Amino acid sequence: MKQETEETAPAPAEAGSAPENLDQAAIAEKAAVEAQEKIDAQALPIRTYLDQTVVPILLQGLSELVRARPDDPVEYLAAYLMKHNPKNKK
Repeated sequence: MKQETEETAPAPAEAGSAPENLDQAAIAEKAAVEAQEKIDAQALPIRTYLDQTVVPILLQGLSELVRARPDDPVEYLAAYLMKHNPKNKK
């Protein structure tokens, strides 16, 4: 008794051919861009990484903190950063 299991993978698309499902293509492209950005961010020197990702929003939060002068500045800054996180924009 010989059991054969065949799994057929979709054939790769030819160069220049349009994908069958444009939604899937858009999702795949977005995932590829995000993966490349993550790789690029991992390769940056520490100072450059912080200057590009953290410092801009941190400076804005610190400016708001100075204006507001709340009783609990750490909690205020944390709430500001969570609320204004550019990765969570909808």
